[in-house]
Amino acid sequence: MNRTEIETERKELGEPGSTGFAVEHVTGPAKGQRPERSEWDVRSAPATYALLAVNIAVFVWMVLHGVSSMRPTQGELMHYGANNAVAVLQGEWYRLVTATFVHIGVIHIATNMWCLWNLGLLGEPLLGPWGMVAVYVLTGAAGNLLSLAWDVGTAYFAQVPLDTVAGIGAGASGAVFGIAGILIVLLSNQKLPIPWSELKRLRTSVMRFAGINLVIGMSTVLPELGSFVRIDNCAHIGGFLSGLALGPGLVPKMTAGRVKYLERQRWVFLAAALALSLFGYWIANLRES
Repeated sequence: MNRTEIETERKELGEPGSTGFAVEHVTGPAKGQRPERSEWDVRSAPATYALLAVNIAVFVWMVLHGVSSMRPTQGELMHYGANNAVAVLQGEWYRLVTATFVHIGVIHIATNMWCLWNLGLLGEPLLGPWGMVAVYVLTGAAGNLLSLAWDVGTAYFAQVPLDTVAGIGAGASGAVFGIAGILIVLLSNQKLPIPWSELKRLRTSVMRFAGINLVIGMSTVLPELGSFVRIDNCAHIGGFLSGLALGPGLVPKMTAGRVKYLERQRWVFLAAALALSLFGYWIANLRES
């Protein structure tokens, strides 16, 4: 997905202004009545830029406190909130969320922030600022939870200690895949004030992004932390599938007005949080059984 495609989408939807909702522009001012804003204008996608700022701030904070910008150690990553199955099952469930803001080196954060920026500019007009944050947190946590389940399942069926198979996970990529997943669903809504040909083209671009990056993740081994650490495909797949799952509940209310859309978002996101909590509870019990 390139800048031209994103700019085309934003112009078709209209600028989000103070609400950030594409649906508001179905019954709002005619196209062209609002002044255009640069894609670098924070007001055009406040949640996306806030998420970028938090991720970058965490990375800078880590570096300023002595963490290597290229090869952080496992202990350093854990100290700043990375995901690890053993630690999570010992009660540190917050790592499912904090890990989405921790990155393993400057290249890692640069690529993830580039993807987040591109998808965020496209997705925030469809979700609104709080919707974008909710999708980031929920799908990022879902990806890390699937990674946790994979480690626990591997240890359970192989009858080996969990700490021998549990790796360290970090990064926003699960949430990025989650945003891609929900966009694929939302862009299938033919009631949006965008020509269907444009919706299909944008949807295809997002699908291509997800497919290519999943393939890259499955075929790449990164020499890091003094060993070979594979890209966490469970986090990618979990984030992507959870994004796909969130979308269908939102589509019917996207053009029903801001109040109804906000209410539907609340119910969908609360249901998703409950489902993730129950899944985590099941994983914890699986290990104990």
